Amino acid sequence: MASIDENIKAASAKHPLVSLGDGKQYTYGTAGFRMKADLLEAVTFRVGLLASLRSRKLGGQTIGVMVTASHNPAADNGVKIVDPMGDMLEQDWERHATTLVNASSDDELAAIYNKLAVDLKIDLSAPAKVIYGRDTRPSGHKLVAALADALQATNTEFVDYKLLTTPQLHYLVRATNTEGTPLSYGKVSEAGYYEKLAEAFVRALRGRRVQGNLIVDCANGVGGPKLAELLKYIPKDKTGFHVKIVNDDVLRPEVLNLDCGADFVKTKQRAPPSPKPVPGVRSCSLDGDADRLIYYYVDAETGFVMLDGDRISSLAASFIGDLVESAGLKDELRIGVVQTAYANGASTNYITQHLKLPVICTPTGVKHLHHVAQGFDVGVYFEANGHGTVLFSSDALSAFKTKEPQSPAQKDALDTLAALGDLINQTVGDAISDMLLVEVILAHKNWTLSDWAMTYTDLPNRLVRVEVGNKDLFRTTDAERRLLSPVGCQDEIDEVVRKYKDARAFARASGTENACRVYAEAATRSEANELAERVAPAFSAPPPLSPSDPWLQDWDHLFWLIEEDEERERRLSPSYRRINVDRIYKEPKYLTNGEVDWDEWAEDKWDEYKWGKWDECD
Repeated sequence: MASIDENIKAASAKHPLVSLGDGKQYTYGTAGFRMKADLLEAVTFRVGLLASLRSRKLGGQTIGVMVTASHNPAADNGVKIVDPMGDMLEQDWERHATTLVNASSDDELAAIYNKLAVDLKIDLSAPAKVIYGRDTRPSGHKLVAALADALQATNTEFVDYKLLTTPQLHYLVRATNTEGTPLSYGKVSEAGYYEKLAEAFVRALRGRRVQGNLIVDCANGVGGPKLAELLKYIPKDKTGFHVKIVNDDVLRPEVLNLDCGADFVKTKQRAPPSPKPVPGVRSCSLDGDADRLIYYYVDAETGFVMLDGDRISSLAASFIGDLVESAGLKDELRIGVVQTAYANGASTNYITQHLKLPVICTPTGVKHLHHVAQGFDVGVYFEANGHGTVLFSSDALSAFKTKEPQSPAQKDALDTLAALGDLINQTVGDAISDMLLVEVILAHKNWTLSDWAMTYTDLPNRLVRVEVGNKDLFRTTDAERRLLSPVGCQDEIDEVVRKYKDARAFARASGTENACRVYAEAATRSEANELAERVAPAFSAPPPLSPSDPWLQDWDHLFWLIEEDEERERRLSPSYRRINVDRIYKEPKYLTNGEVDWDEWAEDKWDEYKWGKWDECD
């Protein structure tokens, strides 16, 4: 019988690693590994190896693996690991994932696998179990096949749940690991997920009915068929919950997240063009794997109005805070809200000044928000993009069920809180669960989306994506609200911000692209746009140089235009030199004591241009 080492090598040989070139490495981040799907087959195989190690390290507890690229285009895909309670992979293990995935050969891969087992004191003969699912991307078939090869090679028990939303997989992981215990999270099946949410939705409404129809844009992703299945479990006669599902075409992969979905609505700040928005109708959008949610409507007079993750966060915090007070638990339970730097300043002011609740700002990424939210008895966290949930401590959940009510109103509050504990998916942000939560709150308050929007006025803001030469040069502090490096960039941002009222701006590197995201906020829409447009050019990479450019006709003309033309001058500006230097030179000969010799660079590039080699240094 072949050893595990031999099995790993033989299976790995079927899934060769694609080199990223230029010494680049695959890196496990908040979203796991996410990139073009044709790079991921070997990566997914190796993630399977790590999942088996993780399960054995944790005494055979079930680990999840989700294959999805969420709101990304259909050509992308991704793979990430889910820990036993349905939360993200423990941060210390992210570096193990990075190390294992970047093994340069099958032999080295087996050696790293064994070394991790020794270093982490893992018994490779112990049982292990992994469950996994995927979204609707066609590339998912090949990736889960590679994952299954890794699990078979390591003698790991596994279950393929096939098509799932990301939150459903998180639910199933937690349900599997708590089955038969006092902490049982629900039935271990997809049907169990639907039953739990539907039953809790009816209980949380407390006899109230949802008013009006809801249009749900499912981004042509897996959320479409899964929401349709959930609706079969929700009794319309008891709830009045009438839903029209749109953008649910999962048969044409090229339309996934195309001009629709939560990310489109948030970044474009407009409703999807199809179907044509109807004024006054309540609408919301999920993203491709149904873990983000954005509400919106079109006002006949003022136009498009968006209710994003900040709005959902303040709505949930306000409603749950009132219930906790009505239940007589205000002095026993600590409620807090967790946000990121992208949270609108008006929402932060509303929560701290009107709701009188503490707000903590963390770096971007669900793992950061989730961790901080666990420090509260009721921790509400949402990113502005609509990804978030509410976490209840074990003490809070126990109090909802065991506290003796002193009045009918107190009993109603306690029962509603207990129902919310079941309705809200506490493992991860879940667009479908969050949607049901919003509908419950609106029904209790008898609010329209217009009423909700009137709680506070958002400060106008703009989010700009800027391609840069090297995103790894960006280092931040103060929960990503200020830049440490490149040195001097934050001073430039501050200087621009001071010219606008109620303004702030920050820049941070993207976690998945070689790009920077610039966020700007100001008192008026025009000022927010202007602020973003003035900050963004400091970081942007210029278009590649080409001999066809008319200004590259002679040496004198080149420098005359650099001096006279603001855009060409930016090519040699301090900000451009700091951030995009790798787009200008490729060889260390241009460096002297860490400084670029720009004269030598220009001389060489001109020579290369004259000899027809300019395309090599674009």
